[in-house]
Amino acid sequence: MATGLYGKAYRKIQDIKGPLIFLEPVKDVRYGERVTITDSLDHSKGGQVLDVGERAIVIQVFEGSDGLDKKGTAVFFTGDVVKLGLAEDMLGRVFDGSGHPADGLGDVYPEAELPINGSPLNPVARRQPFEWIQTGISAIDIMNTLVKGQKLPIFTGAGLPANRVAVQIARQVIRQSGEELIVVFAGMGITSREYSYFYREFQESGALANSVLFLNLADDPTIERILTPRLALTTAEYFAFTKGRDVLVILTDMLNYANALREISSAREEIPGRRGYPGYLYTDLATNYERAGIVKGQRGSITQLPIVTMPNDDITHPVIDLTGYITEGQIILARELDRKGYYPPINPLPSLSRLMNLGIGSDKTREDHKQLSDQLYALYAQGKDLEKLTAIIGSEGLGVAEKQIIDFTARFESEYINQGDQPRSLEESLALGWDLLSGVARGELRRVEDKYVDKYMPKRAAGAAGD
Repeated sequence: MATGLYGKAYRKIQDIKGPLIFLEPVKDVRYGERVTITDSLDHSKGGQVLDVGERAIVIQVFEGSDGLDKKGTAVFFTGDVVKLGLAEDMLGRVFDGSGHPADGLGDVYPEAELPINGSPLNPVARRQPFEWIQTGISAIDIMNTLVKGQKLPIFTGAGLPANRVAVQIARQVIRQSGEELIVVFAGMGITSREYSYFYREFQESGALANSVLFLNLADDPTIERILTPRLALTTAEYFAFTKGRDVLVILTDMLNYANALREISSAREEIPGRRGYPGYLYTDLATNYERAGIVKGQRGSITQLPIVTMPNDDITHPVIDLTGYITEGQIILARELDRKGYYPPINPLPSLSRLMNLGIGSDKTREDHKQLSDQLYALYAQGKDLEKLTAIIGSEGLGVAEKQIIDFTARFESEYINQGDQPRSLEESLALGWDLLSGVARGELRRVEDKYVDKYMPKRAAGAAGD
């Protein structure tokens, strides 16, 4: 031990593995404590205490352990936790995965500092969500409504346009809210091409002015992928609970985050769980997801849209499975719809928004919203079953009503789901839904009341008017 620029230096390094340093036990060191690490040339790096054990203290190095060796490395404990400097000026800025400015516009002068680990919202302090967020996408707004304070993941597959959907949602929620809503966007383990795409799309659409971007590249240190979502959520908490703003946090891709967690767990030689992921994967994911919500007595809200890739389209994968347990529904991107050239390829059948009913209704959206949604869902499910039956027995054995439902199914996919990049207002989505129902016999519309049919679908096609 020696005394240097940063205080007492501890040099009894047991081992260095990946982004981890194993140091001999030191008194009065606490979990989460911020450290400074220097190499033999006095170059410094930041770090955090990951574990305090009887045999060793484990430290994660934020910039990676390249250039560090056991002889020349010194560790300095600061006595404080890792914090992020925050300010209103962060809007319109782009940062790397460690929170450093990446847009060449200089440092941010902080108005406040908050610990990046934060803490999940106390259930007792939560206020029940009651307002919806308009995304401009019919398959979400009408059938799987996003509610302020909700955490609603998007499950995607390799090659599906999840990034395009994420950027479109970010752009449209800002526009639909009259630029009152803020987007905090975190990209983890993204490629250089994806980095350029996100940067360009936010900038050219004007959405960047109401956004904060944290972008971690695939070739950046692994540990940054652990930091990035925490930095994004800390920023969201500042704008939501200090500034009283509504914030939408988009996290992509949480599979890359979980893989980084697995890599660090392997370096610590921990006993692996399912598919090599650490046994505390559920807890770790929950500490991020549960930072969404609305606090009683405070203005502002945090809504999360985590994007998670399903390896081999496997919805039972541990990361997907646990995300589904923690969050309040899921939006599924379907490969079948993408192959047909439909965008966005959102499949309403396996998708679900558990808080949808809290955000819609006669006094929040429109009185017919819920019943129309239920009817569209029921007919689409029936139509997909009839398509399978038709493939076996042919269409000759189908009745008139069944053929109408198959026609409805085709139109629903090609006109309703396949809306492209242009946003739809709530009224436009509802009107299109009623137009699709007008081609089906009244006897098949069992989920909507007659008063809504008479009010919103007065001109039914002559061939569909009967039961």
